[in-house]
Amino acid sequence: MSLRLRVLALLALIALTATGATAWLTLRQATSQVKESVAADREDVSRITEALQEYGFAHGTWEGVSPTVRALAKDTGQRIRVVTDNDVLLADSDALAGRSPRAAGGQPPVLVDPRPRLRTPAGPVRRASVKRTVTAIAEYRSALTQAGCLTRAGATVTARPDALGIPRITADRNPGNCVTPDPGADPRAGEDNEALVPCVEESTDGRFTACLRRVFAERTATLAPPRLEVGLGFRGEAPAGLAAAPTVAVAAGVALVAVLGALLLSRAVLRPVRALTSAARGLGEGELARRVPVSGRDEIAELGRAFNRMAESLQSAEERQRRLTGDIAHELRTPLANLRGYLEALRDGVVDPSPELLDSLHEEAMLQQRIVDDLQDLALAEAGALTYHRAEVGLGDLLETARTAHAAQAEAAGVALRTRVPHPVRVHADADRLRQVVGNLLGNALRATPPGGTVILSAERHGARAVLRVADTGTGIPAEQLPHLFDRFWRADAARGRQTGGSGLGLSIARQIVADHGGTVEVESTVGAGTTFTVTLAATP
Repeated sequence: MSLRLRVLALLALIALTATGATAWLTLRQATSQVKESVAADREDVSRITEALQEYGFAHGTWEGVSPTVRALAKDTGQRIRVVTDNDVLLADSDALAGRSPRAAGGQPPVLVDPRPRLRTPAGPVRRASVKRTVTAIAEYRSALTQAGCLTRAGATVTARPDALGIPRITADRNPGNCVTPDPGADPRAGEDNEALVPCVEESTDGRFTACLRRVFAERTATLAPPRLEVGLGFRGEAPAGLAAAPTVAVAAGVALVAVLGALLLSRAVLRPVRALTSAARGLGEGELARRVPVSGRDEIAELGRAFNRMAESLQSAEERQRRLTGDIAHELRTPLANLRGYLEALRDGVVDPSPELLDSLHEEAMLQQRIVDDLQDLALAEAGALTYHRAEVGLGDLLETARTAHAAQAEAAGVALRTRVPHPVRVHADADRLRQVVGNLLGNALRATPPGGTVILSAERHGARAVLRVADTGTGIPAEQLPHLFDRFWRADAARGRQTGGSGLGLSIARQIVADHGGTVEVESTVGAGTTFTVTLAATP
């Protein structure tokens, strides 16, 4: 079975299964929710309880609550039965509507507590908090007296809580007989204070606050309106049903959309997959220039970009390999031809085998061996297979060793060779490989420096980095040639021979060794003034 059919079948199966399960769950849950909403809709419950709580908070009594209950029943469509917590019936929307009260439904009643919740007047001085609580009790008694009088007089009463949660009463009119008592003249203030004094001895602020609230509730309980139990709904109320036909129709539509989406998805996936397959086949047959068209930012597009990057990497590696092969052939052709010519001349007796000629041939063979060894080191380094034995290395000792090893060459060339390490600098590295790097840089510096010049090896520390420099006063390198210094078989002076020019691989090997140590190699040069190579490595603490 093709991938298209498998993807289509899988997606269709998933879509049908998910749609069927969703439809069943939707039908079950929706029916349950409808049954619950018939008894008491949450929004209506919240509206009813908030309205009753505001009424009790503002009026301080449940007198005159019937019009409010009638209005709420009409607005919400709910049957509302209001009783106090000691089972005193206050209002029933059925009776207010002129019908016989129906039996209450099976839902538990909703509790409404109109009494204010004291906003804890706790502070750094507990006696001051007690005093503020005494004031709050007196103010609440005064507010209850005023609100009750205004309610009985038929005024429209509103209230808002103050900083302590005590209602501040306002009315559309103020009958003359409703005089607001002075809270400061409350004769029970002394008793309130005595009831609050034990709270001062509570061990924690939390217990102290709870004690203040408890005493507040106890001292105002006789005047505050009682809590209500609000019953909603009635027994035998028919639940609303849920029609199955719309659900089935929606499920069928979702399934159809899922199948169509699977068709489009399979087509969108398989088209770039076929392009990738064709390009991969061509790449395997040697067409390294093959690429796939890429558009978008999805996973398929990212796969296409990854394939193109892989193809570019393969093509670049192939081109590097061809260039390397050509460079090696070019570098070995002339010296091997010379060796062959001299050997054939010796065999034919055309040239006498003098010691000088044999020494020259041996030196030429050693140079070719050096090229082969350098090529092997470079190949291992680029493949990450070059072996390193790391340890703490003092750069001062390493530079002194390099100076001693090249002292004879420097003396023969008439070049002064010096080291400059003002303070000890240590790195974690392979000492032999670092000596190889310094040897390559130092050999190049000595070959580029005329008699009477100077080559300085220096090392110093800059923060967490160790900086090693090889500076000469040689002929310098033009700026346009600096980017090519680390290329294989490249030499600044193309006319220089092997005796002075080296293998052309030393700087490439040095850069790779330094990179493997997590460092960098940089070069600065001025024609006629000299060249400075700078190696930067991580210094040990």
